[in-house]
Amino acid sequence: MCLSSALSLQSAHAANTDGSLVGRTTPNAEVTVRNPATGFTRTVRADEQGNYRFPFLPVGHYTLESNVAGEPAGQAAEVDISLGNATNYNLGAGATNLATVQVVGSRVISPVDVTSTESATNITRQEVARLPVPRDITDVATLAPGVNRGEFGGISFGGSSVAENSVYINGLNVTDFYNRVGFSSMPFSFLQEFQVKTGGYSVEFGRTTGGVINAVTRSGTNEFHAGADIVIDGIAQADGENQPAQVRSYDDSDQNTYAVWASGPIIKDKLFFFGIYEKRDLDSQNTNDGGSTLFVDQGNNDFWGTKFDWQISDNHQLELLAFSDKNDTTEDSYPFDYVSGDRQARQNRTFNKSGGDNWALTYTGYLTNNLSMKVLYGENERTASVNSLNDSSCNLVQDRRVNADFIGCTANTSVVDRSDDREAARIDFEWNLGDHNVRFGADHENNTSEYSSVYPGDGLRYEISNIPGGRRVNGVLIPAGPTAYVRTRQVANQGTFETENEAYYLEDNWQITENLMLNLGVRWEKFDNKDAQGQSYIKMDDMIAPRFGFAWDFVGDGRSKLFGNAGRYFLPVANVINIKQAGPFLDARRFYLFNGFTTLTNPTTGEEVPQPILGAEIGTVDDSQGNGQVGDFRGEVDADMDPVYQDEYILGYQSMLNETWSWGVRGIYRKLHDAIDDMELTWNGFCEMDSFVMANPGKDVTIWADTDCDDEADAFTTIDTSRTGWLLGEDENGNPITIGWDKAKRTYRALEFVLDRAWDDKWMFNASYTLSYSKGNAEGPVNSDTDFADSGRTEAFDNPFVAQGGYGYLPNDHRHQFKFRGAYAFTDNWSVGATLDVQSGRPISEFGAGNPYDTTEFLSHYICEANCDAADPADRVFRLSKRGAYDRLPWVYSLGASIAYSKSFGEHKLNAKLAFYNITNQQRVLERDETREEENGIGSVGETWLNGTQYQSPRYAQFILSYEY
Repeated sequence: MCLSSALSLQSAHAANTDGSLVGRTTPNAEVTVRNPATGFTRTVRADEQGNYRFPFLPVGHYTLESNVAGEPAGQAAEVDISLGNATNYNLGAGATNLATVQVVGSRVISPVDVTSTESATNITRQEVARLPVPRDITDVATLAPGVNRGEFGGISFGGSSVAENSVYINGLNVTDFYNRVGFSSMPFSFLQEFQVKTGGYSVEFGRTTGGVINAVTRSGTNEFHAGADIVIDGIAQADGENQPAQVRSYDDSDQNTYAVWASGPIIKDKLFFFGIYEKRDLDSQNTNDGGSTLFVDQGNNDFWGTKFDWQISDNHQLELLAFSDKNDTTEDSYPFDYVSGDRQARQNRTFNKSGGDNWALTYTGYLTNNLSMKVLYGENERTASVNSLNDSSCNLVQDRRVNADFIGCTANTSVVDRSDDREAARIDFEWNLGDHNVRFGADHENNTSEYSSVYPGDGLRYEISNIPGGRRVNGVLIPAGPTAYVRTRQVANQGTFETENEAYYLEDNWQITENLMLNLGVRWEKFDNKDAQGQSYIKMDDMIAPRFGFAWDFVGDGRSKLFGNAGRYFLPVANVINIKQAGPFLDARRFYLFNGFTTLTNPTTGEEVPQPILGAEIGTVDDSQGNGQVGDFRGEVDADMDPVYQDEYILGYQSMLNETWSWGVRGIYRKLHDAIDDMELTWNGFCEMDSFVMANPGKDVTIWADTDCDDEADAFTTIDTSRTGWLLGEDENGNPITIGWDKAKRTYRALEFVLDRAWDDKWMFNASYTLSYSKGNAEGPVNSDTDFADSGRTEAFDNPFVAQGGYGYLPNDHRHQFKFRGAYAFTDNWSVGATLDVQSGRPISEFGAGNPYDTTEFLSHYICEANCDAADPADRVFRLSKRGAYDRLPWVYSLGASIAYSKSFGEHKLNAKLAFYNITNQQRVLERDETREEENGIGSVGETWLNGTQYQSPRYAQFILSYEY
């Protein structure tokens, strides 16, 4: 539902960094809007029908008046401009529908925007202050219908994976482009308003098949203000009572922040500033899953941010945003006994760095009465650096026979140094042509990743495992005697990798009649992912994304609407693909018999730690994922690859029940077309091969290959991977027997109901229910059921058997979602707030390792039930376990409550809020280990199968104290 204000009969679209004001007045009248806080003033002349429009208005509170020949045309009004919306207000002789407007205090409340075709939820910092909502953009986004938390710290919009969203701050894209999970952060004290777009958004937005989070920061005014915020987190935190002892027993987290800010004029009515400094103290601890290591984290991270606004004239504005969200955290690890709670001397210290410096410069020009423009250039930086004291001396050793614990002198899984820098530029125009409001523009992003990664110590990761029941390791039958083996893995990569994204868009918001508005748009996009030498690796252009929407005020009273839209959305390829597939990536896996332990010396403690002794090598090295050389991309990338895109269809109805209550319903259908993923091809139609290829699974793949079987590539060949590409063997006549891949599929169907009561200085209420079905064989660019976070490099299509028979309910399928939030002011000083989220559990799959076609052992939906040791796969007995059909996780309930006190002492204001989260201390399991059979272990149940791997956070409280003047 679009919960923004709009009441007139003009197109109500606005840009992503500000809002618009539209309406009707006396024909040819001069209409003036003024922000009393900044002195910003702009005047336009209404057309012959009395229509007026102010585009690109900064978010804020304005006065509005209309004049004819120097005389007022109607009573002046006060209106609020919200983010991404057009506030619609009529005054004077053209005001024919004032009955639909209610003015409460100084605000216009109009819950139904009769001209908007998009689905969006606007939330201001004032509303967040009234509610028990953690001060995090992710938590704010989950207030919107159909949005829920996913894996890897991300959020899922409408059944999409967590790697398909975009986040903007003041128009600057701050989305992580390395893996498309996460984004640059800033404190709530710096933010003014949020808009969560869940569907049907304008062609101005792209590079997402999920949703859009749009936020703007606070700005200075003509009055000097300053303040301080203290946030004490983790108060009264409950223990993880219902969770395995080794997972949560000793977990604790205290994260306190202290912010000071100031704002005001540098030159009155011309130049303003807002500046903030926040000190962040982190003190937390947690154990590993086995309870054998205790990790203690400490961080002393500072954030600074500033915003400058220069009103050069009434027709020209310039703003500068700059902030730094650098984080430096140290983590100490200690050998630990979770039964007694005893810890030994520190074993290692790990250093983590993230975040970076960011800035954006934006110019807004009102060129004529009807033509306006906005230009932005900025840079967004994110770093990721991990290293430890013991990296040079200690090897990474994991004993998977017992709790999969790391038993060496380091648990640092990689020595990483990465920097991601985005250079973004965009230009947007708005041209009002009577019944047509035309918007067009272009944007360009240059995304560069500098990357280096190796394992600590000698560069090898050692994993000790029991020899499985079938006694096959790396495809080799192990005779009786040895009981364990060691797999070593060497992973290394480095280089500079660049991606260029480019787009142009054109949109016409056509007011066909007084009651019917059409939104017609098209977006043209191009993605160019490059290798370490700067050559194109994956390049796709001529991606045409049409969008069509309508809004019909069929009653004609401005109180209800029928609306709908259809659109196409393209998803770019994350930079992690360039890095892992188009660089000198080495991933060498070797297998050895385990011959016991020797020792190494921990340089931090001086103690001896175990190091496995490698026996005879088993089989040959597996470097199919990367041999350390930059290959011939003609044989590694489909020459005619299709992009990933999603089609979306929405039909909805929204209506006002009275001046503050509104309700709405909308139906949503989303279909994801194709996936781009790595596939291991072993047959090219002429000869055997063994190469991972980036392509569209289940479609034609064109690569440079060996067609005369002399081990030298000699020609392009096209492989129909829907029926071939994987060699199973030969028939009795020596002809190859092959199998193909299932095409990637994902659909999302949902019905959403929303009931809303606007805040009237006394109370507010919002409730939503979403019934949804997310089904397919591909979750998206990441896999949360197997915890694989490399976007676009999932296991889903590594071989044909991973997806075969795997069509079913996906990990982001939460069939039922109820969301409630409300606030009530008892007095001018005291208020309470509450939130309640109720969500049905996600489906659980049962992953096997084998298949009934060949002896490959990886991930599959086949469970071996008999004769699992047979050398001939035809003699084995398998059961197909469809995706999501094994079970479902339990319903999850989360109740929050807050009490707030505010008091003014002249110009001084004091606010305090105590918020409690998960009051009932529900600790339901949110994720389980879904791998029943481990690789090289078909027929046997893995020791950790169905173990809980993620749980609901226990009850805790947060105290916020704010002062300003």
